[in-house]
Amino acid sequence: MKLASFFVDDRTRVGAWHEGRLIDLNAAAALLPDGLGVLAPSMKALLAMGEPGLAQARHILAAVDREDAVGLAGVAFDLFEVTLLPPVPDPQKILAIGLNYRDHCEEQGLPEPQVITLFCKFPSAVAGCGQPIVLPLPTVTEKVDYEAELAVVIGREACDVLEENAYDYVAGYTCCNDVSARDVQVGDGGRQWVHAKSFNTFAPLGPWLVTRDEIADPHELGIQSLLNGQLMQDSNTKNLVFRVPYLVAELSKSLTLLPGDIITTGTPGGVGLHRDPPVFLRCGDSISVSIERIGTLTNPVVAQG
Repeated sequence: MKLASFFVDDRTRVGAWHEGRLIDLNAAAALLPDGLGVLAPSMKALLAMGEPGLAQARHILAAVDREDAVGLAGVAFDLFEVTLLPPVPDPQKILAIGLNYRDHCEEQGLPEPQVITLFCKFPSAVAGCGQPIVLPLPTVTEKVDYEAELAVVIGREACDVLEENAYDYVAGYTCCNDVSARDVQVGDGGRQWVHAKSFNTFAPLGPWLVTRDEIADPHELGIQSLLNGQLMQDSNTKNLVFRVPYLVAELSKSLTLLPGDIITTGTPGGVGLHRDPPVFLRCGDSISVSIERIGTLTNPVVAQG
């Protein structure tokens, strides 16, 4: 399934992208013969239900397939009718991994890391597909960069899990753009990663969450970024240094991962900072992150105010 959060008619909906439309799963639950009430009040609540909740969502989508257009009023929506939100609009934490692609290390002349580089992005930085990335005033930053990343969404509480069991705690995957203010990042001797990557709107996620059962191996996915239609990054998740099961297991040794938590897995080579000449986001740009079997996350770039 492709699970989504979206806003329409003055409220946030928990839904799924299905047969070319967005389905409000809670509204569609009324179509079931047994009259199921609300499936889940939020995406985090749905993920916390585990496989029984996902099975119920699939059951609801099967009922949608049997319904005619009249019966889907207020249940099914076209993309142009809604505002897409991040699949999980309110993650408790966003754990981000740096220097985790071999080609990204190579473009900087750095060896592959022996341990993970962990930083955080504040949950207040999230934005959905189609929502703008807002450039701060030039007095704050003039070097805002893009970073295409595969994001892992946690589905079960995970504490000190074994690497061989790590996938059991993964709900699915989405696209992330780890937007970064490079001049802030290098400030104070290069120690300002969290600040530089947590400005408002600097964590676009989406367009939806593809459940784990649809992606057998997350390390065989093409990943790209396109700036105004021009290909900037073009790699494959097979180039990850630390893979998804290792990241989940390693992080859970010291942190309790909760349903809806996000792990961003790093970016491949081709970021703006390391191009010759460097390329940074400007007002009027459009930046897209595309990941095979997941979809495309596109955001316009606007100036503050």
